[in-house]
Amino acid sequence: MSVAFRMLGSTHDAEDVVQETYTRWYAMSALDRADIKSPSAWLVRVAGRICLDHISSARVRRERYTGEWLPEPLPDSAAWSSVWTSERAQDPADRVALDDSISMGMLVLLESLTPAQRVTFVLHDVFKFPFAEIGTIVGRSTESCRALAVAARRRVNSAHRHEAHLHEYMQVISEFKKACQTGELDDLIELLDPQVTARADGGGHVRAALNPIHGADRTARYLLGIFQKEPRVAVALECVESVGGRPALVGRVDGVVVAVISLHVTQRGISDVWLTLNPEKLGTWS
Repeated sequence: MSVAFRMLGSTHDAEDVVQETYTRWYAMSALDRADIKSPSAWLVRVAGRICLDHISSARVRRERYTGEWLPEPLPDSAAWSSVWTSERAQDPADRVALDDSISMGMLVLLESLTPAQRVTFVLHDVFKFPFAEIGTIVGRSTESCRALAVAARRRVNSAHRHEAHLHEYMQVISEFKKACQTGELDDLIELLDPQVTARADGGGHVRAALNPIHGADRTARYLLGIFQKEPRVAVALECVESVGGRPALVGRVDGVVVAVISLHVTQRGISDVWLTLNPEKLGTWS
């Protein structure tokens, strides 16, 4: 689940991949399974191949998705949001890499990579799989996999270059929450990068902007319009550490999570706002 979710950004799709992987495992005879020296490596290799096919087909399916498609925001309390993959993963730096790989910003960035780049980056940079092993999954040479990882890492490092520190995140999101609850347009605009982009995922189940919203003024007005229509959500907004150690805002109505707002904060302010409103993507928050 940890590997598949990071590749696909969806618990539902990750569960399908895991189920298919184990179906193939148990389709073999007991004798054939006994001959496999490392069952876990075999399972990850098969899951990786299934994910590779799934990523390619998912992009076609998402062209028919109603509005913007966003990865699923995963709460830190999810059982597999951070796992020990080996003794090396007990290193605090590796723990950070695991957690960062499920931040909304990272999952959105991974969506922009090619399928081979995404699989290679997740398996090598996050889970420490050797390039030779990854090559058997993506059908590339070891050197080609290394080049894929370098290209992906360059994109990731570029996105992180101007990112705010965690304490700045906390301060900004606290002020963001206050502005949304009070309806102070100017205060909200001041928190936003002039080039901010907001994306809302309603999946056709709830009303949401069908296209990205650009610019501080338009984004602020859109956000305040949502909370004016749903004042109970605005009042119930609470700041939590959502995914990858990044704070987020969670809105509840009658105890049920109906919205998760993730932000990307840079030195210029909030550069990205991701609103997950699709109830099918909020099941892990229940």
